Amino acid sequence: MNPPSYWLYLLECEGGVYYAGIALDVEQRFYRHLFGVGAKFTRARPPVRVVAAREYPNKSQALRAELQLKALPRSAKVAFFSLPPAVGQG
Repeated sequence: MNPPSYWLYLLECEGGVYYAGIALDVEQRFYRHLFGVGAKFTRARPPVRVVAAREYPNKSQALRAELQLKALPRSAKVAFFSLPPAVGQG
């Protein structure tokens, strides 16, 4: 049996700020953030919408991609999802 895929996602939150994370189910995770069960960041700034998401074959690769995304300036975060994944990442 194959391990489940993980998703890297980018949320737009109140105030226009972005939040990035990984999850097995982006929709379910969005609602957890929305109802205050997600990260401390999104409890203070509830999400407005899912901006983008990308599937990765495992948690390790999704976490690496999350670190890459978080290192980018805000202006490059959405474009990250339109680029092909780095070699060895999904």
